[in-house]
Amino acid sequence: MPQPDSAALHFLMTRRSRPAKTLRAPGPSRAELLPLLTAAARTPDHGKLEPWRFMVLTKPALVRLAELVAGIGPDSGLGPDQIAKMEAQFATAEVVVAVIACPVPSDKVPAIEQTLSAGAVCLSLLNAALAAGWGANWLTGWASHDRRFMTEGLGLAEEEYVAGFIHIGTETVAPPERPRPNLDAKVTWVEE
Repeated sequence: MPQPDSAALHFLMTRRSRPAKTLRAPGPSRAELLPLLTAAARTPDHGKLEPWRFMVLTKPALVRLAELVAGIGPDSGLGPDQIAKMEAQFATAEVVVAVIACPVPSDKVPAIEQTLSAGAVCLSLLNAALAAGWGANWLTGWASHDRRFMTEGLGLAEEEYVAGFIHIGTETVAPPERPRPNLDAKVTWVEE
C-alpha cells in the first residue's frame, strides 16, 4: 500500500500561480534560488540529455530586456498595447528565470519529448518557488517567440528557444481561486 505524502499532495491540490504584475521586491537571492533550480532540474528527461538550461535574469538585465522589447516591438508589427504589456513584464520584475530549451540531436529521443522536458522544468521551478513561499508565475508572450529578442536579448543559439519565463518575487496580493477543469469532461476511463 502506498504511503502518501499528505503535505505534498495538499500543496499540489491547492497550488496557485501568483500574477507576475503583483510580485515585488525582494526576490530570491542567489543562495535562495539555487535550491529551487536544483529541484527544477530533477525533472523527467528521457535519455539524460538535459535539453534545457537556466538563465537567471536580475534587475539590470530585466531593464535592458524591457528597453529591447520597446525597440523591436514596432518592427515586429505589434500594437502599442502588446508592446507595453511585454515591456512591463520585464521592467516591473525582480527576478526572472528564463528556462531555455536546448534540443539535443538524438536518434532515440524525439524533439517533442525534449520540448516536454523543458516544459516540465518550468512547472517544477514554478512549484518549487511557490512551495518555498515565494510568489511565482510562468509567462511567455510574443518576445519569447521573437528570434531577434532571443538572439540580441538573450544570446540564444539558433536551435535554442524560450520554454518559459518564471517570475519569482514577494507576493503582495493573494489571488482568488479560479475555476478549475471539470474532470468529467477531461477524463476518459479505458477499461477494456
